Amino acid sequence: MRIVVAPDADAAARHAAGFVARRAARAVRARGRFALALSGGRTPLAMLQWLAREPVDWRRVELFQVDERAAPRGSGERNLSGLERLLLSRVPIPRAQVHAMPVDEPDLEAAAAAHAGTLAGALGEPPVLDLVHLGLGSDGHTASLMPGDAATRVADAWVAATDAHGGWRRMTLTLPAIDAARCVLWLVCGASKAPMLGRLMLGDPTIPAGLVRRDRARVVADEEAAALLPRRSAAPGRARS
Repeated sequence: MRIVVAPDADAAARHAAGFVARRAARAVRARGRFALALSGGRTPLAMLQWLAREPVDWRRVELFQVDERAAPRGSGERNLSGLERLLLSRVPIPRAQVHAMPVDEPDLEAAAAAHAGTLAGALGEPPVLDLVHLGLGSDGHTASLMPGDAATRVADAWVAATDAHGGWRRMTLTLPAIDAARCVLWLVCGASKAPMLGRLMLGDPTIPAGLVRRDRARVVADEEAAALLPRRSAAPGRARS
């Protein structure tokens, strides 16, 4: 696992967007398309704005969600709302290539199984995403894999429904789906994430984030999130091992 530390959250977001664009170009050259899964939450919103400005061949992108709240469509609680406003409305991606999680369905478990079929239909089985973007919660969660939730223990499905967290049930990619990806990009910003970033870098298996495989991972963090990491003499923006 390698880390790049940027001076602030906006610089981290810009660096992460550039990394996604470079991986997209590499995937299109190698396989003719780029399969990307994006996480929700507040941290990636700036990254989405920067990504909309990158020279990505959006006609060759298959876009998936890492997780989604079972909130009403159009709600600010839906990750899709920010994704549509900041990225999808600004880039020429065919709508048929945007695979939103079907959280409007009343049976969330059945909807998760159906979405796993969508993943497999688009990417094969196992479904191999070119890049999965992840965030890190101050409680150690990633995607919607929350501490103590049964979804963290799912080993035989690509997508799972979760219990209610923060007032909403959720749908999420599982660890097997995330670990099958060719690359994982963590974007971690803010002082509240500093303790958990240290545990992530150590691969702490007692937090959900620490269960994600590390050999294909790149972390982009801002200085606040990286404040507790060792080797603080390294220059901002430089990769650390």
